[in-house]
Amino acid sequence: KELKVQLVHSNVLSIIDYCNSVYGSLTEANLRKLQKIQNNAVRFIFSLTGMKKRQSITPYLKELHFLPVRFRIKFKIALLVFKCVNNIAPKYLIELLTVRNVKRQSLRLDNDFYFLKVPDAPHYRQTEGAFSYIGPKTWNALPYSLCCLTNLDEFKGALKTHYFTLAFS
Repeated sequence: KELKVQLVHSNVLSIIDYCNSVYGSLTEANLRKLQKIQNNAVRFIFSLTGMKKRQSITPYLKELHFLPVRFRIKFKIALLVFKCVNNIAPKYLIELLTVRNVKRQSLRLDNDFYFLKVPDAPHYRQTEGAFSYIGPKTWNALPYSLCCLTNLDEFKGALKTHYFTLAFS
């Protein structure tokens, strides 16, 4: 089983994850296609054939600690934004994001500091996946406890736990 997991990681998930932050505006149909690829990889790992092929794949995804494709995409986008906010990312990416202006009268001053300004909705569906648009939307949807972390490894662990909880609860 461990060998199969390594094969899936190196040959399937690496391809799904390669540049998956540009998948932010994929249609549901295309997301389902990518999810089917991941599901079939999990079926391969657990040798689910015949009657077992119709079983729900969710418990197997949980056992392997694989996030569903939709959450893998959000994870990658949130991770890129974290790197931008903490000046770890390349300058050209950092310049795409701006912190939202904080009004002094705001009652939620602490939380507002971590919100990013989301640009106006794009006129074309294809541009909804632009990092300058999808990045702040994804970041602003995260809980405050995640946004205020500064250590990359802590953030990765907490973010995966957050998305894992959302995906499987």
